[in-house]
Amino acid sequence: MMMTTWLKTVIMMIDPNIGRDEKELKLEQADVAIRILIADDQVLFADNLKLMLETLTNDLQVVGIAYNGAQAIELVDSLIPDIVLMDVRMPHTDGVQATRIIKRSYPEQKIIMLTTFIDDSYVESALNHGAEGYLLKNIRPEQLISAIRAVHGGSVLLSPALVSRLMHKQDEDSPVDPESASIRETIAKMGNREKEILGLIAQGYTNKKIAEKLFISDPTVRNYISAIYAKLGSKDRLEVMTLARKNIKHTPDAT
Repeated sequence: MMMTTWLKTVIMMIDPNIGRDEKELKLEQADVAIRILIADDQVLFADNLKLMLETLTNDLQVVGIAYNGAQAIELVDSLIPDIVLMDVRMPHTDGVQATRIIKRSYPEQKIIMLTTFIDDSYVESALNHGAEGYLLKNIRPEQLISAIRAVHGGSVLLSPALVSRLMHKQDEDSPVDPESASIRETIAKMGNREKEILGLIAQGYTNKKIAEKLFISDPTVRNYISAIYAKLGSKDRLEVMTLARKNIKHTPDAT
């Protein structure tokens, strides 16, 4: 299947450093340390991940390790990390449910799912509960480092393999035809603010970043997004992103 513009965009976001050397990457370190909580029940993996992040960078600081979802929830409350690297399958509370609980109390907490599981239901559930990224553990170290910095800066990231799978699923299973005239007509009838927000969703903006760009409150953004979802007949952010990329000719420029 021909790669869509949206798919290319996401792949570029997850791996923006192909062909660049280590010296260039180090120049892009954050001005202040990014505080990271690792949540993974595999002790050896978690310890090695901490060692890798702190050895290869000067701006990533692992402030804690949780070995199950329940512990991750507790440590987010006590440590207030900038980023949580969350495994999916863990004892007591799995990573997806931990994400849901954390986001309910701390909606601005940034969470990246980092797992070996590529199951579509996990991906969709994690994103629907507010995760800012879903990456596979076979990711290269420099890609993971870049992804952490990107999410800290407000991006939403998916591994290319997951994007490809989900795009195929959208084409085959979506109850809404993204190329239909009815979808374009629905978007055309939206208010200017709804169109503006839909365009930003298409570019991967989080709710917080949309609020900052448009100078409106987070609850106002959520209200607009709920209205957009209802009009498009979808409850899935990924599906809405796909529909927007395929049916909006011009979207606001990301800055």
